[in-house]
Parts: sequence; structure tokens; C-alpha cells
Amino acid sequence: MQHGIPALVVMGVTACGKSTIAEAIAQGAGGIYIEGDLFHSAASIKKMRSGIALDDADRSEWLKQLGELLTSAVAAGQKPVLSCSALKRCYRDRLRAAVPALGFVFLDIDQTEVQRRAALRKGHFMSLELISSQFATLQRPDNEPRVLTVDAALPVAEISRQAVDWWKTG
Repeated sequence: MQHGIPALVVMGVTACGKSTIAEAIAQGAGGIYIEGDLFHSAASIKKMRSGIALDDADRSEWLKQLGELLTSAVAAGQKPVLSCSALKRCYRDRLRAAVPALGFVFLDIDQTEVQRRAALRKGHFMSLELISSQFATLQRPDNEPRVLTVDAALPVAEISRQAVDWWKTG
């Protein structure tokens, strides 16, 4: 694994492909996939379904829980790959505090493509009205340590290959 990166977070705005890519990376690297959305509280899901953006307080316990999941997986000798929006630097830093040397794969995408993809999704709790707030909240991880930025418009196999190669070899 690249420079001793024990775990990865696949991050980005809604509908950028986090879950699909994280699962593909985990498969390609012999890791385990953790779907971050499964750990949102019922209250947070209700807010997002209603078109209300989550704030830092809403995300606090969620990020704590995700950090604990990553820590436990690493301690068990696993290679976890977490899908998590991690839109702000402070959110990424909370996850880094849980797992030092944590790596991030940032799925870079434009708002027009996100709107197209989100309109095609069925049964997801994220309201389409929240796309703009996701982009407004996003603090790009440029110049942060252990971050691979990839074009989310590339095919899944290409993105996951790039990420697995980066993770393994740097």
C-alpha cells in the first residue's frame, strides 16, 4: 500500500460515484468496503429527504462512528475502503485523527454531470435540491496529504485501477 496508507476514503459530492468506486477499489485491492451512508442517523436522512442540508453538528456523530469503523478494520488487519462525502477539510481531518496516514480518492465532477446522474438514481435519500449545497460546502482537497484526485467521468474500471495502483505503489 502506498506510503503505508492503511485505509482509503472515496470522497466527493452526491452522485459522483463514491459507493460504486469504493466497492470496486475494495474488490481490486483485496479490501473491505464500508458504505458511509448506512451510518447516517434517521434524523439526518429525514433532513436530506426533505431537502435540508446537514450541518457540522449533524455530521459529528456520523464522522466519529466512521472513524471508529476504520480504526477497528485497520486494527483487525483489514484494508477498509469507505465511501464518505468528506466535503470539508475538518471532516477529513476528523477521519485522519482516527486513522493516521489515511488516504483519500477525490472524485472530481462538475455540477451538470451530478444533476444528470442524480436524476437517474432511484430510491436514494439525497434530495436533488441539495446538489447546489453540496458544491457550496465542498472544500477541495487540493494540496492535502495522501489525496488522489480523479475525473469522476472516467469509467469505473479506470478509476478503480488508478486508485488501486496509487494505493499499492504510490
